[in-house]
Amino acid sequence: MSDKTRVEVDGTRLALSNLDKVLYPGHGFTKGEVIDYYARIAPALLPHLRGRPATRLRYPDGVDGQSFFEKNAPSHTPDWVRTARLPTPGGSRDSLDFVIVDDLRTLVWTANLAALELHVPQWRTGPRGGVHDPDLMVFDLDPGAPAGMGEAREVATLLRELLDGDGLESFPKTSGRKGLHLYVPIEETSGERTSAYAKEAAQRLEKDHRDLVVSRMDKRLRKGKVFVDWSQNNRHKTTVAPYSLRAAAEPYVSTPVTWEEIERDDDLRFGPDDVRGRVDRDGDLLAPMLELRQKLR
Repeated sequence: MSDKTRVEVDGTRLALSNLDKVLYPGHGFTKGEVIDYYARIAPALLPHLRGRPATRLRYPDGVDGQSFFEKNAPSHTPDWVRTARLPTPGGSRDSLDFVIVDDLRTLVWTANLAALELHVPQWRTGPRGGVHDPDLMVFDLDPGAPAGMGEAREVATLLRELLDGDGLESFPKTSGRKGLHLYVPIEETSGERTSAYAKEAAQRLEKDHRDLVVSRMDKRLRKGKVFVDWSQNNRHKTTVAPYSLRAAAEPYVSTPVTWEEIERDDDLRFGPDDVRGRVDRDGDLLAPMLELRQKLR
């Protein structure tokens, strides 16, 4: 007997497998529920994936099993999945065929491969290939124990004030783990300049708040402080996408939040049902980023 379930997504027939397989054993969350979540959240998620080469973190045997980051499109990739051949300096190969998750059927296909996490860079590819300059800048606020989310909230507020002073509006989301991400939509700007600004901003924040903030990579410096990681603006690095699941004991989601939620000290852990309810109620809190273009000073 076949364990495949055949469905039609946007006119394309897909064979989904092992839908009852539990991928989050501590929660009982199944592969079928993973696919269902991604299909339902697609209207909010897809605009943040379009044009961005996706690195997928796959867990074929669930979050307690072995995992692997997959950049190259697998050999069985359907011909209707958009791919882009892009350079991979420092890798074992000069270039790889990255998957571009532009539509619902591709999103469902990746979820069926147990790609629990979707990571994308701060730049996009063109519709006919080629690489644009970054149109996003991101800061990853990562607390080092015993610091936690409370300290991350405080640093997020301080960083927001710094960015406001430079005329830049920022948008927060949870990492889906223990920290926060701040996005700054920008005019397409060279990766070198974007990284330089992000590094300088992190250093300015550290200078003014040495008891709370660290901008340097050395992990020995992070105890009890929040590391403001500016390095994810490097062209060859990625950040977990908004609305992506995270591979952990619980199926938490990297979730857009409001500044009011950060200031109120609300619980910032959200599961799939929570996130769908938030989007139904408030829409995509990051939607303004898709149109806003700001110039770095």
